[in-house]
Amino acid sequence: MITVSPRQLQVFAATAATGSVRIAAERLHLTQPAVSMALADMECILGRPVFDRASRRLVLNEHGRRLLPRAQELLLRLEEFAQGADSDGELVGELRIGTSNTVGNYLVGDLLGGFIAAHPKVNVRLQVENTSTVITRLLAFDVDIACVEGDVAHPDLDQQFWRDDRLCICAAPTHALARRRRLRPEHFEGARWVLRESGSATRVQTERVLAALPAGHVVMELDQAEAIKQAVIAGLGLALLPQVAVALDHAAGRLQVLPTPFLPLKRGLRLVTHRRRWRGPLLDAFLANATADRRAAPTLAAGSPRARP
Repeated sequence: MITVSPRQLQVFAATAATGSVRIAAERLHLTQPAVSMALADMECILGRPVFDRASRRLVLNEHGRRLLPRAQELLLRLEEFAQGADSDGELVGELRIGTSNTVGNYLVGDLLGGFIAAHPKVNVRLQVENTSTVITRLLAFDVDIACVEGDVAHPDLDQQFWRDDRLCICAAPTHALARRRRLRPEHFEGARWVLRESGSATRVQTERVLAALPAGHVVMELDQAEAIKQAVIAGLGLALLPQVAVALDHAAGRLQVLPTPFLPLKRGLRLVTHRRRWRGPLLDAFLANATADRRAAPTLAAGSPRARP
């Protein structure tokens, strides 16, 4: 009986991840004809195609999408078997993690530090993008696990709480609202806002906050918290940002955190996995390490010595 070979599974998984025979060949150190032949032979064994050919890209069809998690599980089990033959019991291998910008830029030490220290032979690959893109990669099996803000509603995904994340409205120290001690919602009427880009979880939270305040004006959209901070410091407008992203600038007096107890500014950071992906010891160890320490985010003191009623 002719069966699919490990090499064919490698070619299938690499081509699914890249959408390109050329790039898959480069990753696997094979020639393009060898990759094309391996795919063709595998599809012949299966009796049907696993890709749709769209222009110069290969896109998984429905059959391919069903088979990909099985192929990845088999490859992971083969890797675990091969490494176990020479291993002294320590975890080895590669773990691909996707994080939102908040986690990847400001909390990566909290997320990865303990795991890397406990498992030094594991190679961690980190991809930092906005929440929407990270979840798309998780659904496509391009990453093994994601850490993002807020709830993720998708039937193929499981999520569990990691830690709290606190947001704050920040302004330049010279902004009129930064000089008020007791802010009320009506004080925000006509305010100018700098927002994160669509697809960001912080953008979703900002839109909820803006819906609870009087109408203002969106003056700019940026895709990085650092760029937004600079816009706020320059006096271009207000912004809603994670407290962890503004802590140093707040402490240095470059921007002001506005006291807004009337707004819901706490959210949860969550670890998200694909239900059809085999967990394995690497992923289990990472989840156990990450959930062992469920720290809450620190709270910045709002207000200013120069505030007025």
